Amino acid sequence: MAKLKEFKSDSAMGLRGIKAVNTALCSLSVESMKLCYLGYPLEQLARYSTFEEVSYLLINGELPTRDELSNWTQQLIDDRTLPEMVKGGLERMSGSTDPMSVLRTAVSLLGNEEPEQKIDGKAAAVRLLGILPAMLGYLNSQKKRDRIDSDEKTLAGYLLHTVRGIRPTGMERDMMNCSLILYAEHELAASTFAARVCASTLSDLHSCILCGIGTLAGPLHGGANEAALELLCRFSDPEEARSGVLRMLENKERVMGFGHAVYKESDPRSPIIREWAHKLCTEKKDMRLFEIAEAIEHVMWNERRLFSNLDYYTAVAYSVSGIPKSLFTPIFVVSRCAGWCAHVLEQRADNKLVRPIANYVGTEEREYIPIEKR
Repeated sequence: MAKLKEFKSDSAMGLRGIKAVNTALCSLSVESMKLCYLGYPLEQLARYSTFEEVSYLLINGELPTRDELSNWTQQLIDDRTLPEMVKGGLERMSGSTDPMSVLRTAVSLLGNEEPEQKIDGKAAAVRLLGILPAMLGYLNSQKKRDRIDSDEKTLAGYLLHTVRGIRPTGMERDMMNCSLILYAEHELAASTFAARVCASTLSDLHSCILCGIGTLAGPLHGGANEAALELLCRFSDPEEARSGVLRMLENKERVMGFGHAVYKESDPRSPIIREWAHKLCTEKKDMRLFEIAEAIEHVMWNERRLFSNLDYYTAVAYSVSGIPKSLFTPIFVVSRCAGWCAHVLEQRADNKLVRPIANYVGTEEREYIPIEKR
């Protein structure tokens, strides 16, 4: 076999630092550690807004009036109903099927049953936002039912009710609302870029969202909060966590939930969800997981100057709220679907086919050798 040319990695590998598209949806300042959705600081949206309002902002470009928000919220509630084709597909899946595979298949079935050609892009986006929590709940605990018997009006409350089977407390509902806002959009993450590439071919919205789901299913993009919880659950108390993580660092093992592909000094979303994790642990009078997380966080900063990212304390908040670990990434899908849809619509508004070029590192040109002479 011919030897490949030696190739030294540079910033173009993984497209790190490459500006690939124009967007008005999300501004991410690495220098000031500030994140905004359409100009609104994320800290303000997380504190004062709702996921319904933020999803409206992303897809429509402006914050809604009271009447617009009321209509949008009601549409999300109405869109919880599962078509028979989707229900049938979910019922045929094994209970051990990975929930990300469930969502991928269910969205594909929805695209067959309700193709975008029958409704416009924004209507299809709202339908997806409304139906994704129902898809998760239907498979998880409520098979053979049209929708979960819940009068929860917010998407955050309904999502918690569907995946756990019990009504959330007010604090759990508020935490989930904030979490959905924090995960809703993050500029050109891998899954968003995949969705935009698909959109650039003028494919339908469901296909674009499937690209996002498939990309998020990869452990280098989604799954970090699941891995963070696995780390935290290794230890019984903060002291064991400190010594255990120090050993991991000595052995050059990866400690999940720290650092970020874009941020260099801190993740502006992390303190927000950390506060919610602390509130929930305090409310439930069980601080063990939070104290373990805090101990590891101190070790990582003191030893490696690595900061916790959004996924780290989300793992604590979700776990103490009784959410199964296998649903952490699917909940990410429910939230990020708002950003994916917004990016698809933005791509279509000023579209050019995304077609980069590759840096060839293979063998030089050579003559074909007939098979009898090889």
